[in-house]
Amino acid sequence: MTRILVAGDANLDLVLRGDVRPRFGQAEQLLDGADLVLGSSAGICAAGLARLGVDTALVARVGDDLFGARTRELLTASGVDCSAVSTVDAPTGISVILSAPEDRSILTLAGAISGLTGEEVLRAATNATHVHFASSFLVPALTAQLPEVMAELRRRGVTTSLDTNWDPDERWHGIAECLPLTDVLLPNAAEAIALARAQGETASDAETAARALAARGPLVVVKDGAAGGLAVADGEVLRAPGLDVQVTDTTGAGDSFDAGFLAAWTAGMAMIECLHRAAAAGSLSTRGAGGTGGQATDAEIDAALAAGRAAVGARWEGVRGPEEPSGAS
Repeated sequence: MTRILVAGDANLDLVLRGDVRPRFGQAEQLLDGADLVLGSSAGICAAGLARLGVDTALVARVGDDLFGARTRELLTASGVDCSAVSTVDAPTGISVILSAPEDRSILTLAGAISGLTGEEVLRAATNATHVHFASSFLVPALTAQLPEVMAELRRRGVTTSLDTNWDPDERWHGIAECLPLTDVLLPNAAEAIALARAQGETASDAETAARALAARGPLVVVKDGAAGGLAVADGEVLRAPGLDVQVTDTTGAGDSFDAGFLAAWTAGMAMIECLHRAAAAGSLSTRGAGGTGGQATDAEIDAALAAGRAAVGARWEGVRGPEEPSGAS
């Protein structure tokens, strides 16, 4: 049986929609919507995995406050095992998401998140078959220990994946040492390019960056927004399109993509199927507010992929490179 442990951040998101570009000078702006929902890359991915029927646990830190209690409540309601989520003497982290249709800005207080350690992860990973690490730069204590933690997990026969998210300092320190020890690297397109450049590579597009990163060891799977995603496996580039859905909120879509991919990959599915399921999971998650409001079940992904195959035909399966259809629904 697969048991995935997700390690990283746990917090709420305050998602604001509408006229969200701040204008200072004490200007008051009216919003179209505001939701206080389960946030965090690790939390959203864990909830997505649980919704897909995967036995999932989370190791993270929250504070002894209202936000911490609500974070734990929402994770538990999603089916995530929170026995390794510890309560510490620090405020629970929170992110304020300024969500516009074409983009978003994220303001984060790390708070309790940042103190998570490698020792906590290894202790929580006793029964795990896979460990997914999220939000590297919000958990600096863990990231400093990550090569040793990953090496120990590999020694135990546990596979690993890494979604660093964006580095607020844009230095990407500590990631180069992790790449040879990571089974699956899951950046978005901008992160892939920045990560490749941080390794001294010349990369101006996601595919070039993914190839350069894959040469350092991991299977590289890149999230590419509405275009879906691509993977570099054994030197070959595979692509899967996003779905045509009515978008409510793109917050956490990449984390739901991660969940869709990892659920399929740890189940031993073919790489192109893993990629299609990931792209579908990411697309479908945008139907609801916040990162978990629209997360898909296995049945919903099955139905969406069946419709896509019917619409596109034989080209749907395993198309390589730029010929992949870009708008299947």
